[in-house]
Amino acid sequence: MLCHPQALLADDFDPFIYDAEYGDDAYFTDANISASAPVEFNAAPIVLNQGARLVNVNGFDIAGIYLGMPFEDVQALFFTASSIYAPRKKDSVTYTVSNDWKYNLDYECRQQKINIPADLEKCITSLARKRGLLYPSELHLVRESTGETIEVHFTSNATDNTVWRVIYKNDANSVEGSAEKFANQRDKKILAFWQGVLDKYGPPNSGEDRWISNDNSFDPMMTAYFGMLDLVDQGRLAEDIAKNVSDARENFRAKPYAF
Repeated sequence: MLCHPQALLADDFDPFIYDAEYGDDAYFTDANISASAPVEFNAAPIVLNQGARLVNVNGFDIAGIYLGMPFEDVQALFFTASSIYAPRKKDSVTYTVSNDWKYNLDYECRQQKINIPADLEKCITSLARKRGLLYPSELHLVRESTGETIEVHFTSNATDNTVWRVIYKNDANSVEGSAEKFANQRDKKILAFWQGVLDKYGPPNSGEDRWISNDNSFDPMMTAYFGMLDLVDQGRLAEDIAKNVSDARENFRAKPYAF
């Protein structure tokens, strides 16, 4: 069972002197660690279908995963033998340091005269772990019997490490061949998938494939594709990015200039 990094900490901003012997421990041996990637936001207005009603997309779930759900709760749901989904065998969890904090830590490590790239990266990771800045940003789940996958994205510890996006995929749109029988089979698979979507979430209320709570694209929405569902809360992610930028700026450990 993986442990939430925050559980390892007493004080997020305690000074920490890099130790070259500070190696990886059991909590991170099977994890992939990366810096945060650039994020593109879609700010285009959303239109409600004529005659349709708004829905509470926050109440939607994919395999029991809701927007705003803490990482620990999602972990408890799927890191059990009874779950129909299981963490994928390699790199099921991706741990991330936001870029603004990584730049801060890079500066601190260089102040300790650490410049060799490998040592510098190790120093940054150790500092991030010590201060609760290294957080589980992605969880990858698979259902081996059907080939279904779920990709769960989380905000940082600055905003409580909660779900901001869930991407579900299956093989409903896969094509085995070009013959008529394969086209017929594919159409039936897609029809069965869409019927299941409609049964669970009701008809789309924006366009032919989208569920919305209002016309603000930064509020929760869900979009369906052939063999895919995308449940997302861009506003939750935007808030998290802004909080990390602000916190990193306030906690940048500049030299103590005196003038």
